[in-house]
Amino acid sequence: MKRVFLIVLDSVGIGEMPDAADYGDAGSNTIKAASTSPYFSMPNMRKLGFFNIDGVEIGEKEAAPTGAVARMTEVSKGKDTTIGHWEIPFDERCRAPSS
Repeated sequence: MKRVFLIVLDSVGIGEMPDAADYGDAGSNTIKAASTSPYFSMPNMRKLGFFNIDGVEIGEKEAAPTGAVARMTEVSKGKDTTIGHWEIPFDERCRAPSS
């Protein structure tokens, strides 16, 4: 792999986290709520495979996505999304295997 484009969709939640109730967010699913708008359209995200992520209950799955997508959970305790952003470059689960 020569190059990676990491896209973090801040505040585009695809369902609640296990600790959602601790922060008053039980039942949250931002993308599902946004999808109820008549203006909702994400054709490029569909092509990348966004609707193929476990927990995304909207949109049509892409048979041959052009991207690699994942749903991640923060290891640290906290509601601030910056906490999760800090973990991305340091988490072993986010690294490609060495060749």
